[in-house]
Amino acid sequence: MNAMLESRLCRPIRQLPSELVSQIAAGEVVERPASVVRELVDNAVDAGAANIVVRLVGGGVRSISVEDDGSGIPAAELAIAMRRHATSKIATLEELEGVATMGFRGEALAAIASVAEVALTSRTSDAAHATRLDARSGELAPAARGGGTTVEVRELFFNVPARRKFLKTEATELAHCVEAVRRHALVRPEIAFAVWHDGKCVARWSRGSAAARTSDVLGADSAYSIGSSSVTSTIERRPRAAARSASWGVLAGAGAALSDIKNSVCFADFPRSGATYTTPDDALARDSCKPAGNMLDDSNG
Repeated sequence: MNAMLESRLCRPIRQLPSELVSQIAAGEVVERPASVVRELVDNAVDAGAANIVVRLVGGGVRSISVEDDGSGIPAAELAIAMRRHATSKIATLEELEGVATMGFRGEALAAIASVAEVALTSRTSDAAHATRLDARSGELAPAARGGGTTVEVRELFFNVPARRKFLKTEATELAHCVEAVRRHALVRPEIAFAVWHDGKCVARWSRGSAAARTSDVLGADSAYSIGSSSVTSTIERRPRAAARSASWGVLAGAGAALSDIKNSVCFADFPRSGATYTTPDDALARDSCKPAGNMLDDSNG
């Protein structure tokens, strides 16, 4: 062990290979399947989608597919979209300081592609057909789909086995994925969401008013409905701020009601009603009630 350490101390300072840099960066973005779902749903929301469908296989470890009917990506820009720090969301410091999108760094797709097999299929409203990009080979091919984008992610952490072995059971990973979508659904009542797992629909929320969506997600008879008017008000007044709070998973604490605090929203481990689940709630309950920044921390589930 000492000999190994000594050999490393004698190494010259050098720049890391781009592939290793990408995998290190991926660790900041991709912690488990739910991280991928959250990033891809963020992109779909920013694309102006009215319908978002998430399809999972094996709890999201074997496959994640996020489909939207947003603006789509021009064929000429698909390869650029897979590069690090490539984005259409900001272009100047002024736009950065006034960012109004769910994401803006342009790192998610590149980070995901460094630890999984990724394919990107998209079509803009003026395109004759969709185009599919294989991220690993860079191959572009015509494809069939309507306007919008589909991102397919297969075999997460296939090239980083040390990361993959720390993933939890399929039921737990699925529960985290559904929860990630549910947080978006709460604050985006104008968007319809659906989650499929192994060919079965496990959660669905139709478009409607903020009040109806709050009731659908939290449950009309739950204790949290007491504060629903405050939550609804926040969603209607500042949907972007509320959406970011939901996506980041700010935890108010076990048993605490949802509340409107500093024009944002704090989210507790609220009951899972308003949708049908095929996995036990206790799969996710084991992972609830963590500090705000660690909702997706592998070390505790």
